[in-house]
Amino acid sequence: MSTISNQPHNSAHEVELSSTAEQPLGQWLLPGGEDPSQFTWQDAWHPIAYVKDLDPYQLSTFTLLEQDLVIWWDQSAETWRVFADQCPHRLAPLSEGRLTADGLLECPYHGWAFSGLGQCCRIPQQVGGQSVEQSRRACVQSLPTTVRQGMLFVYPGQSERAAHIPIPLVAPLEEAPNKWIVLDGVRDLPFDVLTLLENVLDPSHLPFAHHRSVGDRSVAGPMDLEINHSDRQGFQGIWKTAVGPKKGQFGTQLTTFIAPNLIWHDLTTQEKNRTLTVAYCTPIRKGECRLFARFPFQFASPWPAGLIRYTPSWVFHLLQNSILEDDQIFLYLQERHLAQQRQGMPIAQAFYMPTQADRFVVALHQWLQRYNADPFPNRPLPPAIGREQVIERYHSHTVHCASCRTALSRIKRGRQGMVMGALVAWITAQAYLLDWGGTVKSARVASISFIVCTIIWLSLGWLERKFYEGRPIPLRNVSEQ
Repeated sequence: MSTISNQPHNSAHEVELSSTAEQPLGQWLLPGGEDPSQFTWQDAWHPIAYVKDLDPYQLSTFTLLEQDLVIWWDQSAETWRVFADQCPHRLAPLSEGRLTADGLLECPYHGWAFSGLGQCCRIPQQVGGQSVEQSRRACVQSLPTTVRQGMLFVYPGQSERAAHIPIPLVAPLEEAPNKWIVLDGVRDLPFDVLTLLENVLDPSHLPFAHHRSVGDRSVAGPMDLEINHSDRQGFQGIWKTAVGPKKGQFGTQLTTFIAPNLIWHDLTTQEKNRTLTVAYCTPIRKGECRLFARFPFQFASPWPAGLIRYTPSWVFHLLQNSILEDDQIFLYLQERHLAQQRQGMPIAQAFYMPTQADRFVVALHQWLQRYNADPFPNRPLPPAIGREQVIERYHSHTVHCASCRTALSRIKRGRQGMVMGALVAWITAQAYLLDWGGTVKSARVASISFIVCTIIWLSLGWLERKFYEGRPIPLRNVSEQ
């Protein structure tokens, strides 16, 4: 499995080892650790950001497997760095600090400054002649990083293993990167990474959960899913043409799960359009995860590719967020029902899955059980939150997306401009009514301008809310009468 979908990274500069790392082991390793009966999530590469969404002049944060991280651009080495978000001095978060003029990451509390490898280079309080910054205790943990397929990957395990653990990459993109048009999306989700993996591996929910968005109840039918290969590194499955998407109209669909965090579905239609549905599922903590959704396309006609290229990303992101919210509420509640009812029982007793439509979900749980692969065993879910928080968009998406942040800023400025325009139009109209020298023509133009500015202001306000909150009622539940 790993030989066809996990890609080795042979360029030494792609992996940044911490200052305490030993020499590489000199042998090829597989993700998940050395124990063949277990799969350890720390012993795998995880994506934490799209590079295009990162600002080299600002610090960013992420939590991976309960470890708080700070992301920053090391201008001297021209590479992205990821540190544990704690200063070794008094454990202040480095993410609240700054990047100095000489390219160091400076702690906000006492000004200790660190190089890209985590070495302490400056302690302002140190008495002359001392060199306590040379102590290993003065260093910050610097995690191995690499950038592949436009994503920043981090390895949270033992850094000396990083250069020999394959990176989970989408094989078709790696083989022919210039042949694809790719739409990307990111969203932090208020449920567990295992719930997300289940959902992505379940094609049978699409006609119902996503009815009127990307699904249609009328095309639902029997599904005969098969597993072609399965081992500790994941599995591959197939949905054959005869009963495939849209009752076989769309051809055979292949599904690949690269343990522990990558899934893609590969579909080629009869018109020779090829679509990948890619999901990277990155664990934050129990009950929270980040989804990197990627949609690579190959079109038989040049028109769709041209349309995608020239449409702003934020337009697609509004649509993607609406699609995610189709099932976000009930996934959140389903997870909590399972936690209450399961109480240690096998998943086959908690879930009733008698048809082949659940074959991929069954395979996932068999992998979890066989290799003890739960990333947060015996951890409780966080306290429950309300429906509005489950589908809110600003903190779960907008702040993490450069395209949406920029669009939101421009929309706000546009609304301010419409307020000023409406004010000027109103004053101009009043000039005629109060006999301040205005003409009938100017009053009419001003009145029309006032109405137009008001309509645009209201429309931009409606659009602005789309960056903050999700649709409360999914399209599948909206009356069609």
